[in-house]
Amino acid sequence: MADHAEVQYASAQGNDYPAHENQYETFTHIVVLGICHVVNIVLALAIGTVIGNIGVMVGILIVATIVAMHGLFTGARIPSGVMVLISVLLLAFCAYV
Repeated sequence: MADHAEVQYASAQGNDYPAHENQYETFTHIVVLGICHVVNIVLALAIGTVIGNIGVMVGILIVATIVAMHGLFTGARIPSGVMVLISVLLLAFCAYV
């Protein structure tokens, strides 16, 4: 039968809590970058297909991809959020003009 005693995590063999925290931080970072990039793609497609401004669409797709790669390699999240804001502003500007 299995022993039902309380598990001692502090003295357990192979307990690498900092590595788990690092992996979680990496996972959340990739998720945030992925969500921002997908939002940028959707906004670019809205500008290109609905409004008909293909040049702005291609520009957003190129710049958003560069910003996402930069964030992936450097660990920065803010540039991806700023790119989403710029894409929203470009959508509003293209819809107005």
